[in-house]
Amino acid sequence: MNPIIDVIIPVYNEADSIGKVIAEIPAHLVRHIIVCNNGSTDDTADLALKAGAKVVHQPIKGYGNACLKGMEYVSTLEILPDIIVFVDGDYSDYPEEMPLLIEPILKNEVDMVIGSRALGSMESGAMMPQQIFGNWLATTLIKFIYNYEFTDLGPFRSIRYDKLMSMEMADKTFGWTVEMQVKAAKMNMKTMEVPVRYRKRIGKSKVSGTVKGTILAGHKILWTIFKLI
Repeated sequence: MNPIIDVIIPVYNEADSIGKVIAEIPAHLVRHIIVCNNGSTDDTADLALKAGAKVVHQPIKGYGNACLKGMEYVSTLEILPDIIVFVDGDYSDYPEEMPLLIEPILKNEVDMVIGSRALGSMESGAMMPQQIFGNWLATTLIKFIYNYEFTDLGPFRSIRYDKLMSMEMADKTFGWTVEMQVKAAKMNMKTMEVPVRYRKRIGKSKVSGTVKGTILAGHKILWTIFKLI
């Protein structure tokens, strides 16, 4: 029996990119593509529907809030998935690389796979210097505190659904990805990273594109790491 794989895409005003992201997800591997509309004021939701995705709405802003709404929807399905894949809606990731992230789980080698931009190839300017430094600092702290080695907090990731639910994810904003990795370390889950490509996003980042957003995200990531000790 083929594994059931659902994809969760948190979005906020990604009308220029969401159609491209959905189109490049390997359709033969996936049951549902769930776009979590985080209060967009453009046509993101309508375009996602037209592209074949299911759309859920979370008007309360926050990256984690959007992801949690997607998980809430999945939990109501009659048949639950085996694997959840998270990918951003800004077209900075390469959705066609999804098989790289799910194959190790299908082989029963690991519970979670992170697509690492640090190990892969990254287009010049795709990540701001403060993002690169923040990733390095966060992953260094995780290794020092939890003795788990990661190179990236990349949003493109896959995880067994039962393991995801056992984490009891709670972060509602910028600490979502690091919360997942810290909890995986604390729960001694089997994890691995695979190299992925990364390009400049379509449109301006709502987080790293502003000084305020960068500071808030960095503070939340560090706070999350230490809070979970």
